[in-house]
Amino acid sequence: MALFAIGDPHLSLDGSKPMTVFSGWDNHVERLEKNWRNVVSPEDTVVIPGDLSWAMSLEQAREDFAFLHRLPGQKLILKGNHDYWWCTRRKMEAFFEEQGFTSLHFVHNDAVPVDGTMAVCGTRGWFFDAEEDADRKVLLREVGRLRTSIRAAKSTGLEPIAFLHYPPLYAGQTCPELIAVLLEEGIKRCYYGHIHSYGIRQAFNGVADGIEYRLISADALSFCPQRIFPTL
Repeated sequence: MALFAIGDPHLSLDGSKPMTVFSGWDNHVERLEKNWRNVVSPEDTVVIPGDLSWAMSLEQAREDFAFLHRLPGQKLILKGNHDYWWCTRRKMEAFFEEQGFTSLHFVHNDAVPVDGTMAVCGTRGWFFDAEEDADRKVLLREVGRLRTSIRAAKSTGLEPIAFLHYPPLYAGQTCPELIAVLLEEGIKRCYYGHIHSYGIRQAFNGVADGIEYRLISADALSFCPQRIFPTL
């Protein structure tokens, strides 16, 4: 089996939030499905680190979840800044079970082993310049969640692969609190989303302080899941 990742599909199959208003997103659902089916097999796993659906509730997102469920592979979902449908884990898992979405799973304050080789971990993250008290509170909570998730991954004895929705470094800015956790916990690979359109040019793809960072937002990948392991 193989591990793939693609973030920010921004689905809205009920038509309430068409992505055609954004440059380069024409027919993005059709393109995503075609590319996904071309590269992902049923035995593979795909990580989706946030911004899965524009829906405001689980029920409103049902068509979006159903679309992903029909695609090949198991899907591991993290929270993004636009996932307003996200609620308690118990409610989300109960909804998926009720709907028969057996290929959809969450990564939230824990980690998921994949193929006896690696463990997927991570969290949403937050802004670089979180200076207001409310933002600092959210950032510190995300720092704690990242550490908890990484340690859950390390407890499996497998290589922890970290995923964030927000980039930990971008356009010359960094989020030192999140990067400190990645460094302290010995993370070697970190994948992130959130960045789109012209911002993709400023995204950091490379190695910094021994950690390899890669942008995996959908439009940055031309709507094709990126293979992470094994590499080709």
